[in-house]
Amino acid sequence: MTDIKPWWQSKTLWGAIVTIGSAVLGLTGLDLGETDREALTGLLTSLGAAIGGMIAIFGRIKAKNRIG
Repeated sequence: MTDIKPWWQSKTLWGAIVTIGSAVLGLTGLDLGETDREALTGLLTSLGAAIGGMIAIFGRIKAKNRIG
């Protein structure tokens, strides 16, 4: 592994978060099926990437120095 990516683009991380969340929901009596967990993981991965992109754009707009 030589490629580096931001944490919010990690499907493994989001999958772990969804798994923990579904375990907590299971303790309360709610059950997420496998399809729902996969869909939620994909949604959160995309959402994390979109938020990261917006933060990057906002940071560039607010930056005091030019790139170069």
